[in-house]
Amino acid sequence: MHIIKRIFQFACISAILAGCSGGGRQTRWHSEYDNGPVSAPAILQYGTFASDLYGSSGDDKNIAVLLPTSGANASVGKMIRPGIEAAAMRFAPGGLNIRFYDTGTGNVAETIQSALNDNPAIIIGPVFADNAKILRDIKSSSIPALAFTSDFSAVGNGVISVALMPTNTIETTIRSMKSNGANRFITIAPNTLSGRTMAGAAYTIGDIYNIVNNGVFYYNEHDTESIKSAAMAASMYTARHAANTRAKEILSGIINHENLSYSEKSSLSKQLEKINRTDTLGNLPYDSILFLGGGDDTKSLASFLRYYGVGVRDVAFYGTPLWEGTDIASDITMTGAMFATMPDISTDFADIYTNATGGNANRMAAMGYDATILAIGAMYGNRDIPSYIMSPSGYVGANGLFRLRSNGANERALQVMRLNGDGTTTVVKNPETSFSTPIYTSAVNYISPISEMPLSSGGVNPMNYINIPERFRGKYTSKTYGANYSNALPRPTEMPTVTIISNNDDVSVTAEDYQPVPLENVSRTYIDSVEISE
Repeated sequence: MHIIKRIFQFACISAILAGCSGGGRQTRWHSEYDNGPVSAPAILQYGTFASDLYGSSGDDKNIAVLLPTSGANASVGKMIRPGIEAAAMRFAPGGLNIRFYDTGTGNVAETIQSALNDNPAIIIGPVFADNAKILRDIKSSSIPALAFTSDFSAVGNGVISVALMPTNTIETTIRSMKSNGANRFITIAPNTLSGRTMAGAAYTIGDIYNIVNNGVFYYNEHDTESIKSAAMAASMYTARHAANTRAKEILSGIINHENLSYSEKSSLSKQLEKINRTDTLGNLPYDSILFLGGGDDTKSLASFLRYYGVGVRDVAFYGTPLWEGTDIASDITMTGAMFATMPDISTDFADIYTNATGGNANRMAAMGYDATILAIGAMYGNRDIPSYIMSPSGYVGANGLFRLRSNGANERALQVMRLNGDGTTTVVKNPETSFSTPIYTSAVNYISPISEMPLSSGGVNPMNYINIPERFRGKYTSKTYGANYSNALPRPTEMPTVTIISNNDDVSVTAEDYQPVPLENVSRTYIDSVEISE
């Protein structure tokens, strides 16, 4: 699963959609099929042999496969290739030639041209965006290529991705947020082109679903200090900690310096005792957090967020398929967090793969398997190749329901999983079973990266969170901490009351004998396994 994580980071969520709003080559390939009639999806065969499907063919036909099987990314190609070979062994009619071309070393353009010189009817691959762009620019538009890149800027002209499109996961997740009653969320993402672009997708899709993206924060991957800083900013810790301290000052001051009835002193003491158990005060200006990084970084972020007073009991946590296969599901403090991903790999393919290789099936091999069956069906079926490939009804394959679109993207039906905290997950939303009702909006095809955005918040005024006798409200006051109204974001519909301190609002009413109760439940050294340096 470690390699799977790297594939999804590098191939599926790497440089996605970059520059796709301007002059790229995302030409639509047979767009007449996009809006055709939709019926039940076709089931890609798993137990039927080629002779049962097609008989024998006297015409030689070629499929060219472009994979890195040597060099730095050889592991990627070697993961996909067994799926292609398994499909070929089961379904390839007589006369079909499947030739592999190594894009891992040497001149990739020459390798691609060599593949084209063999007159393939269909191409499977390549994996990475740069190679897909080369292929798109030199091949004839009549030859379809089923590629494994999710970079939208690399497809078009008959290069069509069969990999998971990141916008599918973002839209599925935000739709789940909406159904769970979310109104405002923040995004925490890696400070990379792909991370910033995914955050841009989240902002745009949030707007479509009428959920306000109330802040965007970036961190450097695997950088503890950067992750800590992002979590501190996202938690509004500075303002909420200052508000907490000020509330303690006010309560302590009244208790120690004012004439109080027994009931008043009891009420104020209970409030002080309660506030002393925490390090922060005040509501957060969001109800959900969308994490766009991998499982390890997300665990670190969640640890720091809990340290700064934000946990799964305070807001809902959501993630991406990058969580799949990581040990984040074993983190009891992440219990209840959810993420969107493809359905479980079909048991039919899993058995075929294990019998052929002795190993466990993986997502990329399943994509290669489906792409090969789809290519064979298109070449030997009773329809022309574009009509078969671009069927608006889609197909059910080893990774579930999908269909290919004329702009080179695809749509995949996804499920939403819930972390149970014990290493297991539970499906909380099953994937759609057909495209009879559109699953995704086409408005998210063109996305740009987004800059970091600070929280939009009315701030925290301690006076809104403590209850003091009315006769002291003129004497004990506080400013509002952390107010920030971003011009880029709508203001909250409900504004906290702001108390203005006369003369100098930095002066607070203090009691010299105020001593807060030690926060024994807040560790200042370690949160989980992440060391925190003060």
